[in-house]
Amino acid sequence: MTRSLNGRVAVVTGAGSGIGRACALRLAEDAAKIAIWDINGDGALETAKLIEAAGGTAIAITADCSDKAAIKAAADETRAKLGPIAILVNNAGIAPFNPFLDTDDDLFDKVIRINLRGPWLVTKECFPDMLGAGWGRVINITSSSVQTGSPAQAHYVSSKGGLMGMTKALALEHAASGVTFNIVPPGFIDTPMLRAAPVDVETFAASLPMKRVGKPEDIAAAVAYLASEEASYITGQTISTNGGRYMGSH
Repeated sequence: MTRSLNGRVAVVTGAGSGIGRACALRLAEDAAKIAIWDINGDGALETAKLIEAAGGTAIAITADCSDKAAIKAAADETRAKLGPIAILVNNAGIAPFNPFLDTDDDLFDKVIRINLRGPWLVTKECFPDMLGAGWGRVINITSSSVQTGSPAQAHYVSSKGGLMGMTKALALEHAASGVTFNIVPPGFIDTPMLRAAPVDVETFAASLPMKRVGKPEDIAAAVAYLASEEASYITGQTISTNGGRYMGSH
């Protein structure tokens, strides 16, 4: 365990399972105090217990991370119990599969609300704490599908592509503030969400350059680096963590 984060408060949305949980556990190892925000309260509590069992500090907050009032309440509780928010990992999201012409427009709106408007609102709530401190990290979990496309996921890829654009715009606007904004697009990562998707995991994994599925911990390692002091000169960047699925300058 490093002490690099030295008690800074980190909010990880959607940390009740999968990639979010791995990020929360890893940031706790680096001595951050973790606020787990998840619509699944039981999952959030389980993550908090895992962190506490390892000697870390964590609180679990049941919250819909796309609801403005719920976000404010979660942030207020986080500040009251842990202190000002210094690190934000926008990870909460949904990833449905629907052919374009069969996608209900209301579902498109829902995906945008959760995957794009949610991070917009959460960032807007947490960012002033970072601005006030002259130090902060916002790390947005997008998707390698933004870089490669993904059949039957036009709604999902649209939402994550918007999040990528938002990250770059905020990085530029606030580059001199001491707060960085960066992107981690996971490739094919073994999570409950992936296992529930209509995808043959093993067959697809065999088609990847590394011939294997990634682990949530692989994403957490990239997030931990971007959250660290060592990443202070990195903003508006993408760390593509995908086993070689996509290689490019974006």
